[in-house]
This record gives sequence, structure tokens and C-alpha cells, in this order.
Amino acid sequence: MPITAEAPTAATHAAGADLSQREIEMLREELDELDAEILAAVRRRVEITRRAGLARIGAGLPQVTQHSEMQVLRRFEKELGRDGVSLGMLLLRLGRTGAPRQH
Repeated sequence: MPITAEAPTAATHAAGADLSQREIEMLREELDELDAEILAAVRRRVEITRRAGLARIGAGLPQVTQHSEMQVLRRFEKELGRDGVSLGMLLLRLGRTGAPRQH
């Protein structure tokens, strides 16, 4: 069941019950700004990964190093738990395949 503004979970309902509509709108705006920052950071990471891979190939090295990728996954797991591993794997995959072009 998707969580919507009309059907908050019990925990979010209790924590946010005293927020005004304007405060909720401000939080939504802040989340939208964070999403834009996250997307920009992901695109930057993909580009840097692509450039590093090309440099490694140019130096006669493998494009990807398993050791580096495992470090990324461990870092994400330490900070975010098991979901962090999934996020890290997605970022690594985007680094190999490139992010889809913006519309």
C-alpha cells in the first residue's frame, strides 16, 4: 500500500500532526531541493567514474577494480545498512553504464 499525504503511517501521523499546511509545503520544497542535489551528485559521480575508467584503460589497467567497488559497498553498508548496499550497487552500475540523458 503506497503511503500518501492522505494516508500517513501511524508514526508519521503522530510526529507531523501539529504541522501547518504551509510547514508541510516548506518540507516538500526542501525535499525537492535535496532530490535535485542528489540527482546532480549522482550525475557528477557517473561522469567522474567514466573518466576514471577511461584513464585506467588508457594506462593499460582494467576499467573496474573489484577492491574499490567492495570499499564503496562497505562504506554504504556502514552508513545505511543493507539498503545502503543496494544503493551502492546501483551507483556502481550507473558508473559502468552511464546515467540516462536528461530530458
